Order: sequence, then C-alpha cells, then structure tokens
Amino acid sequence: MSLRAHARNVLTAWAAPTAGEELLREEFLDHLRAHEDAMWRECVPDHLTVTTAVLSHDGERVLLTLHAKAGMWLPMGGHCERGDVSLDAVALREAGEESGIPGLRLLPGPLALDRHRVWCHPPPAHHLDVEYGAVAPAGVEAVISDESLDLRWFPVEAIPELSDEATRRLTRRAREALRSA
Repeated sequence: MSLRAHARNVLTAWAAPTAGEELLREEFLDHLRAHEDAMWRECVPDHLTVTTAVLSHDGERVLLTLHAKAGMWLPMGGHCERGDVSLDAVALREAGEESGIPGLRLLPGPLALDRHRVWCHPPPAHHLDVEYGAVAPAGVEAVISDESLDLRWFPVEAIPELSDEATRRLTRRAREALRSA
C-alpha cells in the first residue's frame, strides 16, 4: 500500500475530536484525492506532513525544538520521504532524527490535525499536519540536530509563550493518551 493510500485510510478512520478538526480531516482527504503527490514536499502549495510531541517517560515533560525557520518552540516533525511506509513510521523517524532519542514508543494516533503556513514554498503554502505523540524511555538524553537552534524539555503545563496553541493542544492530548494507555 502506498503512503498516500495509508494516509487516506488513517484519516478516513480517524474520529475528529472537534468540529474544526473534522473540517481539516475533510480538507486533508480532499487534498489526498486531488493530488497524486499530496505526500511530498514538491506538492505546491500544500502537502501532508507529520508532527510528533515527544513526552518524557512519565508524561510530565515535553521535548521541544527551537525551530530555526519559525523561531518558535515546536514539537518534532517534518516531511514525508519516499521510503516511508506509514504515517506512524514518519512520526517515529522525524521524532528520532530531531531528538536523537532511540527507542521512542509511539502512542496510538493520530491525536490532532493542524494546518499552518510554512516556509518551504512561496506563500500561501501550508503543511497539512497529522499529529502524533511518542514517549521517550526513562533516563535518555536528547541530542540537538542541525535542524534546530535548541532542544529542551519543558513541563507540560509550562510550555513557553514562544510556542503556539497547536503545540499545547497536541502535548495535552499526548499526555492524556499516555495516561489512558
């Protein structure tokens, strides 16, 4: 099964927790139907991406990267690649690459959807972001990647102001998923 077909199946089965995310789910599915290249960065102006909130083993902290282009503290995430077989695989790959943490455990997801402007194409370009959560093993240390200006653990209840509501929402949902697992 192609990554695009997998994404279509995931989004078709996903129960959106809010009316706004239901509209996004429908928009993402329309995009997947309309564009053979919907999963790839080359799809202009919009394309699907994946974000992963990495939580500490106890769910009390979230690892955020100071994103070089956005200038904000954000979860790990990025573009799909040709070898990716599922959105889950993209979530783990991106989180592992950007955090340097081996052995991340993906929480059942997706947990949220978000549509936001991006810098990989001229405006108005958007990432149609499918969002997940992952849990880091106890005692691991994160390693900053070339894609980040900084990388830090923050208490879930004290995400810095230099972030956004989508990050706060995803982090809360990831902690809820961890607690209910």
